[in-house]
Amino acid sequence: MDFRWLQDFLSLAEVSNFTEAAATRHSYQPAFSRRIKALESWLGVELIDRSCYPTKLTPAGERFRRTAADMVQNMVDARAGILGEPAAGQETITFALPHTLATTRFPQWWKDWSPAMGASSCRLLASNVHDAVTAHVAGLADVLICFHQAQQPIFLDPDHYDRVAIGSEWFRPYVAVKRGQPAFKLPGTVKAPFPLVNYSPSTFLGRMVDLIVQSAPVPVHMFKACESDLASAIHNMIAAGHGIGWLPESAAAESVAKGQIKAAGDNRWSVPLTVFAYCDRTRSGAAVQRLMAHLRESTIVYLADGAKSAPLAQGAR
Repeated sequence: MDFRWLQDFLSLAEVSNFTEAAATRHSYQPAFSRRIKALESWLGVELIDRSCYPTKLTPAGERFRRTAADMVQNMVDARAGILGEPAAGQETITFALPHTLATTRFPQWWKDWSPAMGASSCRLLASNVHDAVTAHVAGLADVLICFHQAQQPIFLDPDHYDRVAIGSEWFRPYVAVKRGQPAFKLPGTVKAPFPLVNYSPSTFLGRMVDLIVQSAPVPVHMFKACESDLASAIHNMIAAGHGIGWLPESAAAESVAKGQIKAAGDNRWSVPLTVFAYCDRTRSGAAVQRLMAHLRESTIVYLADGAKSAPLAQGAR
């Protein structure tokens, strides 16, 4: 059996879509589907119910999901043991989170959290939202930190996963400033559509842009100028004047402060995002439990501009 088959299966179990799961595994769908079939052949049972859409696990697949996650975690633990144990008394928490949060907000978070964590250290697995979710579900990360939006929710079974709301920010359109004026304007016109700098279609933020455009207050006229999975790449293309693109506020804050880019539209062109921290209750060690308890008891919720506010409403947790 190929170890990758287990990771493929866990990815598919999480997103319930072969195309999206293949994308999170950086694989072509035909090859991804063959590996899922190979795993089913090796086990001698069907794991995926392909008769419905979206696809779902068979009863055997549901039973095997926990086993697969444990097997992946055991391999990760074995590798860590071979590479060497952490210093005596030190616990390492592995976080899976989007690149944007890893580079803009996590450094301050860890500075605030670490006093309560004692001798704990951290390891970051930075990727896109879906890869971060998949890494956590597969047991490769102790804590998942990611964006959540009601129109594109990240669903993790609340009976299995603990979650705490730790932040909020807006997802807004931005444009370069040239001689004090925006380089392009929303919503564009038939004769002069604006260039869109956008995320790959399969990504969480890419789908958020689609939802915003579909519900725009007026018709939108645009053409695709550039596409990337990374918010940092989108930001750089916007700042260089290649078009309008949507960014989490934290990814745009520094350039906005310098006057290099500005918001291209008001809240009608934006959506609020909540940032949640998740952990798997069945796998949480002492350090993770301390962290989640600290987050639950904290009176701080982090806003995109670095300010701190009262906690989000309990219903958001």
